[in-house]
Amino acid sequence: MPDLPSHYALLCVGNSMMGDDGAGPRLAERCAEQPLNDWTVVDGGAAPENDIGFLRALRPDHLVIVDATDMGLAPGEMRIIDENDIGEMFMMTTHNLPLTFLIQQLREDIPNITFVGIQPDVVAFYYPMSPVVEQAVCRLHQLLPQLQTGLGIAPYVAEMA
Repeated sequence: MPDLPSHYALLCVGNSMMGDDGAGPRLAERCAEQPLNDWTVVDGGAAPENDIGFLRALRPDHLVIVDATDMGLAPGEMRIIDENDIGEMFMMTTHNLPLTFLIQQLREDIPNITFVGIQPDVVAFYYPMSPVVEQAVCRLHQLLPQLQTGLGIAPYVAEMA
């Protein structure tokens, strides 16, 4: 019988005080309300680099990172973004360090890392999360248990100018 991944980690990134940028933290809340079997959920907030040591020590078989990401899509759309594209594309971020740095630091100890971007609608202080992004968070929560066979989320493809 082949060895199958037995432990997953979810790193939720974003600032819940910035409207749709709070998609990651909202996903962490949803996971606390409705836990996922065999998942460790980390709410990295606006400073996910603070969780590097914990995640490296945890050594999950697969890490999923979720963040609001401006990909020029309709609000609420989700895409899997290749880590090689993260640094090249314009990424709306409210974080202290680029996510490419975070992934590079984790790559040594975590072989499988998937980055899921959720297209925000409004990112501004004290705005509520838009309903379409809330729906995306709920949909992603439902998809995560299927990680082993694929999330069913399309890869991000940059539009050629």
